[in-house]
Amino acid sequence: MSPRAVLALPHARGLFAAGALARLPYGLHLLPLLLALRAAGGSYAVAGLAVGAYSLVGAVLGPARARLVERRPAALPWLAAGFAGLLGALALLAGLRAGPVTAVLAPVAGLLAPPVGPLVRVRLGGLARTDAERQATLSLDAVLESTVFALGPALAGASLTVLAAPVVLGLCAAWFALGFLALAAVFRGLPVPRAEGGCPSPAAPSATSRVPLRSAAFSSVLLAVFSVGTAGALTALAAVAAWGGGVAGALDALVSVGGVLGGLAYGRRSWRRPARHRLVWSTALGAAGLVLAALCFSPAGAAVGFLLVGAATDCVLITAYLLVEEVVPAGSRTEGGAWVNTAINLGSAAGSALGGLLLAAPAGARGVFVAGPLLLLAVLVPLTLRRPSRA
Repeated sequence: MSPRAVLALPHARGLFAAGALARLPYGLHLLPLLLALRAAGGSYAVAGLAVGAYSLVGAVLGPARARLVERRPAALPWLAAGFAGLLGALALLAGLRAGPVTAVLAPVAGLLAPPVGPLVRVRLGGLARTDAERQATLSLDAVLESTVFALGPALAGASLTVLAAPVVLGLCAAWFALGFLALAAVFRGLPVPRAEGGCPSPAAPSATSRVPLRSAAFSSVLLAVFSVGTAGALTALAAVAAWGGGVAGALDALVSVGGVLGGLAYGRRSWRRPARHRLVWSTALGAAGLVLAALCFSPAGAAVGFLLVGAATDCVLITAYLLVEEVVPAGSRTEGGAWVNTAINLGSAAGSALGGLLLAAPAGARGVFVAGPLLLLAVLVPLTLRRPSRA
């Protein structure tokens, strides 16, 4: 199914546009936040710790926020207003050089970040009438998300060349507020997702049975996502150690390009194999790309490997979002999508930490390159043995 056919679905254009508007500041605001906190406190160490705590709180508590807005939709406007307001307050306090206050307030803002991606994907899944439409819709959304998060840092860097960091952070806060308002306006025109916005029926699953992590099938999906995030971070760090920041930056850009190409190809293809098989093959594709980068151990060979890694990562994520529709009961799918996001973010953090330790070993950067595919190949074993059941 082509992207044009996806955009022809009722309400799809508005939902994609509002989703992109609300997501872009997520990719844009971290660099100005770091520099604004540094300007307020005068220390990169304090600013780095505050931004790290902000990101960790946002990632770990993402599923809890998703569960809250899924079961209490009226909480979403309060989260959005609180988040945009706290970022605006951080920008103002950074401009006033109130260092200690900003360092404490930053992690508090992470508590309130609304789960835009999971919310948009649940609504997009509701627009699709067939499995093929759902696959194409979620694939296009993954491509859009990858593009938005690749553009964000570039826009942030360009803005910071002409504006002070607190000013850029304040603009990000205003952008967040505008994006949430646009998203809310689009949501009002959509049908209410199943099992949301009302009391559960007698036949609906209980609150306990709707917890996604209680599903062994869904846990295996998160394992694949976590491993891909870990392997990707390991490889990115190894590239910096092996060839320097300039080459590593170009290779990271190839990961984004591979993700866009892989997502578009995934959405257009009519797959005969079920999603759980595609998850295995996508993970294996990532392992193959990392093996190629490790064997060649040169920028040219790594370029092809990184393209494959980018394609595999987006394919794993798209398949994971499709499996959320299959193995997570209706009424918990926003939370399920948030767990996928948390898994990839925690995997990336774990990969960076593990890569730092491995770089100190005698094998150095080459050993880090080898660790990535070994991790993915180990994860393939439980994936091939697990058979997810339909919700």
